[in-house]
Amino acid sequence: MVKNVNILNKRAKFDYEFLEKYNAGIVLTGTEIKSIRLGKASIAESFCEFHGLELFMINSHIEEYSYGTHYNHKAKSERKLLLNKRELKGLNKSLQNKGLTIVPLRLYTNEKGLAKVEIALARGKKNYDKRESIKERDTQRDLDRLKKI
Repeated sequence: MVKNVNILNKRAKFDYEFLEKYNAGIVLTGTEIKSIRLGKASIAESFCEFHGLELFMINSHIEEYSYGTHYNHKAKSERKLLLNKRELKGLNKSLQNKGLTIVPLRLYTNEKGLAKVEIALARGKKNYDKRESIKERDTQRDLDRLKKI
């Protein structure tokens, strides 16, 4: 039985408007996947960018495995994401538009125990959009409180 890991990037929902979502595999070493399965990872400050025709997740933090030896991995490094060629070409073409970026939303393990990353093609929100998000969140919280009463 494999424990499901679900590490979220909560800040991305507040800062970006999502246009398209993709699920990508991630190339990891043995100690990296062990740390992820323990839930010792963070994608809060990470982003994705192309190096040639390959997509990499930059600035993600996967804590060093505590039982690792000298073969342990670096905590912050570039990690290659695995997508179909068609999806990679489409994303690369979309990034040519000004103001678009690729943001990791969620790092999780599937039922087979493999690590996956949910990424989104996103556009940054303006300050007034962020205020609108805060207002919606507050009204939803108030409605939930009224339902409990």
